[in-house]
Amino acid sequence: MSTEVKIPALGESVAGGQIAKWNFKTGDAVKVGDVLLTLETDKVAAEVTAEASGTLTILKSEGEDVEIGNVVATIAESSGAPAPAQPEPPAPAPVAAAPTPPVAAPTPAPAPAEPANITEFKAPAEAPKPSAPAPQSTPPSGRVTRKKMTPLRRKIADQLVSAQQTAAILTTFNECDMTAVMDMRKKLQDGFLAKNGVKLGFMSFFIKAVVEALKAVPGINVRVEGDEIVHQHYYDIGVAVGTERGLVVPVLHDCDQKSFADLELDILAYAKKAKDGKLQISDLSGGVFTISNGGVYGSLLSTPILNPPQSAILGMHSIQQRPMAIDGQVVIRPMMYLALSYDHRVVDGKEAVTFLLRVKDCIENPARMLVGA
Repeated sequence: MSTEVKIPALGESVAGGQIAKWNFKTGDAVKVGDVLLTLETDKVAAEVTAEASGTLTILKSEGEDVEIGNVVATIAESSGAPAPAQPEPPAPAPVAAAPTPPVAAPTPAPAPAEPANITEFKAPAEAPKPSAPAPQSTPPSGRVTRKKMTPLRRKIADQLVSAQQTAAILTTFNECDMTAVMDMRKKLQDGFLAKNGVKLGFMSFFIKAVVEALKAVPGINVRVEGDEIVHQHYYDIGVAVGTERGLVVPVLHDCDQKSFADLELDILAYAKKAKDGKLQISDLSGGVFTISNGGVYGSLLSTPILNPPQSAILGMHSIQQRPMAIDGQVVIRPMMYLALSYDHRVVDGKEAVTFLLRVKDCIENPARMLVGA
C-alpha cells in the first residue's frame, strides 16, 4: 500500500508554490512526521511532512511549480520499520587458470599498394598524436547562471511594479538627532536586558513614534479600496526584514497596546522565524503601515516603495556623526535621515510633512512617548 504526498492548503490566497528543497531522495526510508520538503509560496515557506512511514518515491523535482492538491511523491508503506538492506554475498574467489603455451604472433600480410592517384595523408602505424583543441563556439562556463524566480521573488516584483503603476508615490525627507535615544538606551540597557531577556533596540522607539504620529495624523492610516478610502483605527505595524529568500514584512499587532519590551520580543521572534523560514501567512497579514530600515545595510538615503494596500512607509537610514548648528554653535551629533513615501492620491503633502515631523519629535524627545506627551 502506498500513500500519496500532496501539497496541502496553505491559506485562502495561496494557490501553490515552488518546491525549494527535498530533504530526502527516492528510495530513502521516512517515518511519520519527517519534514519531506520545503515549499516556497509567494508569501511564506511551508514544510510538508510525511503522513506515513515507508519508502519514498519523488515525483516532482526541486524547482518545479506545483499547485495545492498536486501529488509530489508517494510513500510505499511497510508493516514495521524498514528492513535494513541485506549485504550482497561476497563474490567467489577467482580460480587460477592453467598456463597456456605462448602462441606465435601471426605474420602480417603485406599491405596492398596504394593507388597512384590518392594523395591524402595516411596516419602512421604508431599511436596517433593528440589533435589540436577545436575552437570554442560557446562562452566559457561560469559566465552566466540562470535561475528560476521563486514565487516570493515573483510576488515582490509584481507588488513593486503594481505600487509604482497604481499609486501616486511621493517622498518627503527630514532628519532626526539620535542623541536622546542613544543616551536613553545606554542608561537603561542593562536593567532592560536583565528584566526582559532582550536588548532595547532602535526599532521599538520608531514603532512607538509611528503610532504616536498615526494618532496625530489619522489621514495617514488609510487604504484605498476601489473608489473608497478606508480609515483604520488600529495600529498593526509591519517591519521589513531581509532574508535569503527576499524581503518579507511581518506585522506587529496592536502596537499601541504593547510596551517597548513586548515590541522587542516580537521583533526578535519574527527575526528568528524569518531566518528559519517559519513565518506563517498570519504573521504577514493586516499591516496598516511599514517601517524599513535600510540603515542596517549602510544606506544613507533612499525612497522606500509603498507596501500595498498601505498608503505610507517610513524609511530609516544609517546614523552618521555630522556637524549641526545648535544654539548658535557647531556641534557633532549622531544624525539619521528619515524618508516618508506616501500615496499622494489620498495623503496630502501637509499631512505627510506633519506626520514626519511628529516622528522626528518623538525620537528626539523619547521621554514624551513614555508619558504620552
